Parts: sequence; C-alpha cells; structure tokens
Amino acid sequence: MDFGNLRHIGIFRIMSDLNVLYEDNHVIVVVKPVGIVVQADASGHPDLLNDIKEYRRIRENKPGNVFVGLVHRLDRMVGGVMVFAKTSKAAGRLSEQVRSRRLRKEYLAVVRSCEVTGGVLEDYMAKDASTNTSAVVHRAHPGAKHARLRFDVLGCEDDLSLVRVELETGRSHQIRVQFSSRGWPLHGDVRYGVERGGTEGPALWSYALGFEHPTSGEMLSFAEMPPWRHPWTLFDTELDALKLAL
Repeated sequence: MDFGNLRHIGIFRIMSDLNVLYEDNHVIVVVKPVGIVVQADASGHPDLLNDIKEYRRIRENKPGNVFVGLVHRLDRMVGGVMVFAKTSKAAGRLSEQVRSRRLRKEYLAVVRSCEVTGGVLEDYMAKDASTNTSAVVHRAHPGAKHARLRFDVLGCEDDLSLVRVELETGRSHQIRVQFSSRGWPLHGDVRYGVERGGTEGPALWSYALGFEHPTSGEMLSFAEMPPWRHPWTLFDTELDALKLAL
C-alpha cells in the first residue's frame, strides 16, 4: 500500500473549521469531520459541499453560485480525507478515476475481535434503499454488486483490532458490512454491529487518499490520522509508526 511521496502540506482553518490539506486551481483536498454530511439532505444540517463553496466564494471573492464538484462520498459518521473538484473538467477526470479504480483510498478501522487476520474480503452486496442499509448477498440476488477490499492488522488491544483497509470497490457501507458479516463488527457501529445507544458512530476513518492530478498528471497523496479519542488512543504506538512511515 505504497502511496509514494506524501504531499501532506499542512493544515489551516477558516470558516466552519474547514480543514484544508491542499488546494490549487483545479482541486481541493480537505478533512471531513465526523458527524457532518457530505452533501445537503432532508435534515437541513450543514454540509461539507456547501462549506467548501462558501470557502471559495469568500477566499476567491467569487460572486453568485460557486462550482465545487463532488466525486466520492463518506458516510455522515465517518471522517477523513476527501478531494473535491474546482472545475467541471477536473470533476469529470476525477470521477473517471473513481470509476476505473485509480483513485486510491485507504481507511483505518477498529473491529471488535482479536481473531482478525489480514487478507482479502470478496463478496456480493446489495443495498436496500428504503432502509439505507446494505448486506452481503448471493451473486444472483437482484441488484447484487461485486465488493472487494484488502486489509492488514496493525495491532490488538482490549479485544479490539486496528486494521488498515484498501478499498478496491466502493459499495455503500462496504467496510462495515463486509467485516460485520465475518463476525468482526466495527467498534461503535450500531447499524451493523451489536452495540446500542452509541452516538459517535463506527470507528472508521479515511486516512489516506491518492489520485492523479486531473490536469498535470502528477500523482498526489495525502494522509491524516484519526481524531485522538477512544478507541483510537488504544493504538497510539501503531498509529505513530504508521504516521512515520508515510
């Protein structure tokens, strides 16, 4: 899982605590906070896409509607590194990288088992739009789509394992569903696990992202460690080692 030369060039905060890792005339890379939706929904809550539009409007003194292209998503309760397009051309080229699986995403997750062994998880999955849930199904199931990921185990503490995941496909709730289907639910996952009453959501974080710049062709890579709170604090040694290796 070599992301090459990391281009994590620092963080600065502006309105809405927007955490920007990189920006040029074509793309903007930000850290999505846990608990905020990527795109506006029926809840009417603040969303990251409009935060970035407002950031551009003020920073670049742009009147009227500002373009920001959404090319991939994270669930509300999952945070981490995301890239957005600043032009329609960049949006199209980044979206093609997503479709062709050239936009590389790595996640960190904490699962409720110390019997987890690294390798490949490969299934067919289907989504129930009425409940916004997904499940592992037989390949002949209506709407079944291939789902595949690779992962390795970085450490185990208090019957919890820290795993690093590289997605090869991007199905809805894929990591949560595939691990839960093996009896390894993510810590804090009240939808696909056995926990009830949790408010912080699944211990899942999009920590690294790599893509080809849509105009220059340069390979760019970015990373950000998860927030320093339980259960991530159980794995300070492993996370420090991972950070040093980037």
